Amino acid sequence: MRPRKTILLIGVLVIWVLMTYLAFMRSVRGTDGSRPRPAVANKVMLEQVQYFEENLKSFSENRQNLYRDIINILRREVKVPSIPAQAIPLVPSEESPGSAIDEGEKAKEGNSELEEEAKGVLGVPAPLAPIPEAEDGRPEVERALSKFQQRYLNNDPAFPVIPVVVFACNRISVNKCLDDLIRYRPSAEQFPIIVSQDCDDEATRNTILSYRDEVTLIQQPDQSDIPVPPKEKKYKGYYKISRHYGWALRAVFGQGFDSVILVEDDLSVAPDFYEYFLGTYPILKHDKSLWCVSAWNDNGKEGLIDSTAHDLLYRSDFFPGLGWMMTKDLWNELEPKWPKAFWDDWIRQPEQRKERACIRPELPRSRTFGKIGVSNGLFFDKHLKYIKLSEEFVSFTKSNLSYLVKSAYDHAFLKTVYQSRVVTLDELKRGMVMTREPIRIAYHTKEQYKRATKNLGLMDDFKSGVPRTAYRGIVSFFYNGQRVYLAPSSANWKGYDLTWS
Repeated sequence: MRPRKTILLIGVLVIWVLMTYLAFMRSVRGTDGSRPRPAVANKVMLEQVQYFEENLKSFSENRQNLYRDIINILRREVKVPSIPAQAIPLVPSEESPGSAIDEGEKAKEGNSELEEEAKGVLGVPAPLAPIPEAEDGRPEVERALSKFQQRYLNNDPAFPVIPVVVFACNRISVNKCLDDLIRYRPSAEQFPIIVSQDCDDEATRNTILSYRDEVTLIQQPDQSDIPVPPKEKKYKGYYKISRHYGWALRAVFGQGFDSVILVEDDLSVAPDFYEYFLGTYPILKHDKSLWCVSAWNDNGKEGLIDSTAHDLLYRSDFFPGLGWMMTKDLWNELEPKWPKAFWDDWIRQPEQRKERACIRPELPRSRTFGKIGVSNGLFFDKHLKYIKLSEEFVSFTKSNLSYLVKSAYDHAFLKTVYQSRVVTLDELKRGMVMTREPIRIAYHTKEQYKRATKNLGLMDDFKSGVPRTAYRGIVSFFYNGQRVYLAPSSANWKGYDLTWS
């Protein structure tokens, strides 16, 4: 089969060269095949320009068809063997009765103006693009993903197949992300990398295709313009991102996968990125008060984290994104109401979150290098570029992570926080704290919280009333080598206030 494919590829390239030559020759001669006479040069030149424009348009269309043929040939290449997969240890669920909740991008961080203008579209379901059919009658994306037949390796639930979906557009630097994902991947069979590309950017597509069998490329077919209200024209990119996410999730989960890991094309990942998700997968599946696992820590800057606590994980009411795992059950719940834009702010709303939490690490397992994007570098120079990426490998699959189950976590975490000594912000800033034990700064109002976060270098904004990284209103961080909890003044917490956003 390989010689036939090689011959076919060479044939297509030969046709392309001939077409290029003919287009050039026709563009420099008159319509009658002769050279233009000087006396009528201006008139002939105008005709030639029009004629050349028509040839250029035809040539561009033929070139796109050529690239499509090449892509189809490359996709039919035989897949190389992968290295052995890794099993997932079962973690017992210890949910307390009544604590479980029934289950029903880069759009990066936004500002207050964006949030205000987004109110008109958040929660408005977006029509998902139809999936075009290939020559054999099957949808093109289904044909591309049909090679992934197994949902569990060897039909063993201890070895789930978890695709890594990379969302790409027009960044050729996607190679940095893919290099990390391939370098640290323990098993190509257990973690197939699927790159979903929007924007139809040729250079980015060629970069992705250069990885051949290491990744699978699918392309968002709907490249039509998106109607946007006049006052939101500058946010059109967020509409396209939401459309892309909805289409890709529908396509991948449509193949029967139980869960996926979502990555954007400007993320670097830690050496134990896959191990982190393998270790937390059983808890996500069994504790219904959880709805995602994220590799990101919004306050994961050097000096705000315990750089020695590589294995420390938290529950968080704030949806972090930026390298996260979700289940098919959650997608089935969200798909019917997927929004037209600002999907990450939408998913943080109470109607979607339903008091569920995510798992997040002390040391980030993902880091963004993408300053340029739809958010125009918002927060990057001030914050994101200082995020510290964990460099030490932690065997999470061999660790006992049952402390993250809600019934166990709430009791232990709240006890630790509210038994810690209370200090003021000024005492902490002036170095007047005499203990090395964990301490607590209490807040009662939004203004008190904002003052503390601005003074300590923490992210100070809210999404649907939830502070970044918070669990039950508590934000855990390090300051001058000491554990600090910024917490509501009373353990009798009443819930998040939406007016704080």
